[in-house]
Amino acid sequence: MNMSEATHFDISGLRGELLHDEPMSRHVSWRAGGVAQRVYQPADLADLLVFLRQLPADEPLLAVGLGSNLLVRDGGYCGTVLLMVGALTELRMEDGLIYAQAGVPGAKLARFAANNNLCGAEFFVGIPGTLGGMLAMNAGCYGGETWSVVQRVQVLTRGGELIERTPQEYDIGYRHVTLKQHSDEFFVGAWLKLGQGDVEAAKQEIKVLMEKRSASQPLQMPNAGSVFRNPQGEHAAKLIEACGLKGRRIGGAQVSEKHANFIVNTGGATAADIENLIGEVQVTVQQQTGINLHPEVKIVGEKTT
Repeated sequence: MNMSEATHFDISGLRGELLHDEPMSRHVSWRAGGVAQRVYQPADLADLLVFLRQLPADEPLLAVGLGSNLLVRDGGYCGTVLLMVGALTELRMEDGLIYAQAGVPGAKLARFAANNNLCGAEFFVGIPGTLGGMLAMNAGCYGGETWSVVQRVQVLTRGGELIERTPQEYDIGYRHVTLKQHSDEFFVGAWLKLGQGDVEAAKQEIKVLMEKRSASQPLQMPNAGSVFRNPQGEHAAKLIEACGLKGRRIGGAQVSEKHANFIVNTGGATAADIENLIGEVQVTVQQQTGINLHPEVKIVGEKTT
């Protein structure tokens, strides 16, 4: 695959930034992986609509927030990546609901809710991603899940059409969200319904959860958060640790000594190192326990030959 063979389209009238052959290691939290053929960071939602209307209908498209649940293989991504961080960042109160766009980080969302005397969003502080990704996988932690507070969502079709949808239009489960009627679209915003609360109590809860996260997770090294979903009635980290995999390395990738459901980049890890380590953990846990671990991480792109 030749990444330099770019799709050409009219960029007049666009206000965002279009990059070619952009290293995705700059945009994923693992700090590893190949280049994307094109990366577009829109100026705002209106600019993104214009961009999509000019994009060929068959162009592979990937929306990325903080890149905290993503691995781009070393052979790169042959298509267009949309960067939501720094673009879809609107966050406001609207008729008693929080309206947040897809590029808003979880920690910022939690603090905004607390500052507006709302409770029930504190768990967002523990999710190392943006709202778009959290909606796409029903991300959660500390007993909370994203879709438990969603009243409706705003999606954007490949043709550049904005649509509002309700939770009833989706099949929603643990780390799983699927639109019942297929449509090629992605999340750009949501309206969240939260209860009234004590701002000081909410801020204290956020502080406690942040301290808990710092104490239990390897935040000092590049990682993608939890790599595997928890099997029903089990904890992936406990299974991985029980199989003696803590500290297991392939190249620069390592199963964290601090939290076994994290794989960290100790320096110079390739996407292949990380993907191979994910596979080795899955095989070992299945062989020793009979349990299949399913990754939360999205893996895209081409393998090197």
